[in-house]
Amino acid sequence: MARLLGINIPNEKKILYSLTYIQGIGKFSSQKILVTLGIDPDRRTHELTEDEISKLGSEIDDHYVVEGQLRRQVQQNIVRLKKIASYRGFRHARSLPCRGQRTRNNSRTRKGKKKSVMVKKSIKSLK
Repeated sequence: MARLLGINIPNEKKILYSLTYIQGIGKFSSQKILVTLGIDPDRRTHELTEDEISKLGSEIDDHYVVEGQLRRQVQQNIVRLKKIASYRGFRHARSLPCRGQRTRNNSRTRKGKKKSVMVKKSIKSLK
């Protein structure tokens, strides 16, 4: 596996898709980077030379916010929303969806495991 910015990217995939393993780089950004450096997007990762890999690393490092820095930035944005007491901030604080989704039936991923309410026993089962 090739290592780029501390991330292992797969060798057998095309470089266009291998770059998307880095958080903060999608297919469009990957394509843009490859065009800028003049690397064929159809080449496999293991076919790249060390020089090309170092150019990729420096290009991404100079022009893109990726991995840890991106995670930190997103977390700071969430903290800011909570601090200014915006609607989205409240939703984040209560672990509820903040982009307008319904919560009556779905959103189990955000809300966590279902909290069951004690069910009253029927009179027949008590006899």
